[in-house]
Amino acid sequence: MAHLPTESGSPISVAALYRFTCFADPAALRARLERICREQGIRGTLLLAPEGINGTIAGSHDGITAVLDHIRTLPDCADLDVKLSSASTMPFHRMKVRLKREIVTMGQPDIDPRASVGTYVEPQDWNALISDPDTIVIDTRNRYEVTVGTFQGAIDPQTDSFRDFPDWFRAHRDTLLGNGRQPKVAMFCTGGIRCEKSTAFLKQEGVESVYHLKGGILNYLEKVPQHDSLWQGECFVFDQRVAIGHGLAPGTHELCHACRRALSPLDLQSPLYEAGVSCAACHGERTDEQRASYRERHRQETLAAARGHPHVGASIED
Repeated sequence: MAHLPTESGSPISVAALYRFTCFADPAALRARLERICREQGIRGTLLLAPEGINGTIAGSHDGITAVLDHIRTLPDCADLDVKLSSASTMPFHRMKVRLKREIVTMGQPDIDPRASVGTYVEPQDWNALISDPDTIVIDTRNRYEVTVGTFQGAIDPQTDSFRDFPDWFRAHRDTLLGNGRQPKVAMFCTGGIRCEKSTAFLKQEGVESVYHLKGGILNYLEKVPQHDSLWQGECFVFDQRVAIGHGLAPGTHELCHACRRALSPLDLQSPLYEAGVSCAACHGERTDEQRASYRERHRQETLAAARGHPHVGASIED
């Protein structure tokens, strides 16, 4: 799928942000936040819930600054966690501000990251922690993210949703922590927000030594030089960039718009790959009628992009 170029050709600012706080009435915050985003030409998705705000947005530097300034005026959001990167083309097609029950869905209503979380570990200290043989390293992301890249020696829970993580941990607890072991448990995710909940969950489950990578993989890739890095591969991101690498540079993966899997350059060489229609992983999962529909959708998206207009059906974040 073609990306949307900027009018000036200048880089797009991308802000991944979150803050766990108490919003007594999230719905009352929505209209003004959405209006400011649209006035500033910002695109992306922001989630509002009683537990706070989460999302990724993109636009001009000044526009992103204006929106972040507004968010920091919301209750207890002055210390908003933000990770900035850039893109050569607009990675989102629309602006959405949505009301949710949770800003990151774990399905554990008793978990409160504001009350208890794991110990934050700065990127420059992360290598030493995960290289310790007494440390168990867990990737809290989903399987389609892990296939793009992960840390050396990390356990992949093979989850399809973050909701599956509590059940996975309880099912494997004895294997991980059996025989009276008291290892250090180090967890990581893309930007840090899932680890706020996963570490709080493990502490509630009675695990004492719980750590998580501050700012997530994005912070690590930005601050740790590639020659010192223990990261293998690229990092999946939830926008049209698909994946990024060290220094937050654009990655080499593309998205299969039929199944949403990230495709490596080798995957793109498969005879079953057709842009916008299928890849080797999903070709057998779809019918000829479905592929014909995808083919027509891709044609319309390509025409819309050539005219400089977004196609309303094209959005990775749906």
